[in-house]
Amino acid sequence: QVQLVESGGGLVQAGGSLRLSCAASGSIFSINGMGWYRQAPGNTRELVAEITRGGSTNYADSVKGRFTISRDNAKNTVYLQMNSLKIEDTAVYYCNARMRPAISSIEYTYWGQGTQVTVSS
Repeated sequence: QVQLVESGGGLVQAGGSLRLSCAASGSIFSINGMGWYRQAPGNTRELVAEITRGGSTNYADSVKGRFTISRDNAKNTVYLQMNSLKIEDTAVYYCNARMRPAISSIEYTYWGQGTQVTVSS
């Protein structure tokens, strides 16, 4: 079964840093785009950052210069380095990936279960 497993969330003070990881597991034929989304209470889910298979990146304006998305294709893992965290960064962060399972000829969008990031002070 193909799935995305997230880690790295937690509680951090404003100005601090966190690194989120998301590893795809299972029998996977290929992974194309990967990304991170977030949803704060009372808000809609928004794109934080995305990265193509070739490494091209795109960021929400609110995180540019503070967050960095990267991926390790050999490990089927995408990362989100979050620096200079602000209270408004508090949200549930969701990993996203476009993947084709080995048993399928169709590419699907997969989502992680979400990991809570809380920025205090």
